[in-house]
Amino acid sequence: MPERTKEFGKFGAQGIKGHEAVARQLDRLAGFIATPVTQRRGLMARLHYLTRTDSAKAAARRAGLTVTDRTLKAWLTGRRNPTAKNLERIDTAYRTVRRANVSRHLLARLNRRGRGTRVEFHPLNQSQVPRPLQRVVDYRTLNVRRWDRIVDAWAADDGRALDDAWINDVVVDLGSQWGEYEYVTNIGFAA
Repeated sequence: MPERTKEFGKFGAQGIKGHEAVARQLDRLAGFIATPVTQRRGLMARLHYLTRTDSAKAAARRAGLTVTDRTLKAWLTGRRNPTAKNLERIDTAYRTVRRANVSRHLLARLNRRGRGTRVEFHPLNQSQVPRPLQRVVDYRTLNVRRWDRIVDAWAADDGRALDDAWINDVVVDLGSQWGEYEYVTNIGFAA
């Protein structure tokens, strides 16, 4: 098995790590609130999501939103506004709790009772690479049947574990060309 790419972009190739593209697509499928947390509507939607039940409050506290109930009530009623640091904590807690809530359902849809999900690999962009240094990298598809480690790493927001799961569980199934798909422009799949 070849080593991983060490000097990506040295000759002008453009793209992102495959696991980052997978995380983006899983985030799209999770259906996060689109309005930014800096706007009142986005803030209220996130706070309502994090405080609607006692278990949601407990999950928010585990995710790093450690303010008092009094402060939360003041934010919800609009008597006080969170600081920029607290806005970031609210958004991080919301994303963490949302990922945990959605991951089980998303995993079942991606695994489809062992049938898996078709994944599209869009190769890296070589338009800025000098012609003699360009290589042929084709668009590929692959049916992924084991999503457990990938979704668990995404839900935990663990980039290293997601990279390991993506490369070792999926990309190596492309055969001897797997190294050409470590960096991509996009990874596409639906659930």
